[in-house]
Amino acid sequence: MADERYNDRDAASERYSRDRDRDRDRDGDEDRRGGKGKVFFKKKVCKFCNSNNQKLRIDYKEADMLRRFITERGKILPRRITGTCAKHQRAISLAIKRARMIALLPFVAD
Repeated sequence: MADERYNDRDAASERYSRDRDRDRDRDGDEDRRGGKGKVFFKKKVCKFCNSNNQKLRIDYKEADMLRRFITERGKILPRRITGTCAKHQRAISLAIKRARMIALLPFVAD
């Protein structure tokens, strides 16, 4: 009787390891229940460096354009979120700060 229970436990663990190996082969490196594995992101391109957008300029008087670069709470979005290059991110932050000073954009959320 004890031997039968031991064999059932052995068979169950063997089934589990077989299923785990199959899931690992199917998904790549990680199994289904574990991590996500490698995640690749699309490279974001600066909207202002693009040569097709010659009319797109960074100006503190264009509050509607600058609103796309701040959150609902009024924080300036980082480069990794917006996809702008370092040069244009500095210009955007300066334009946002100038627009805030003349009350075109809010400092904080209402």
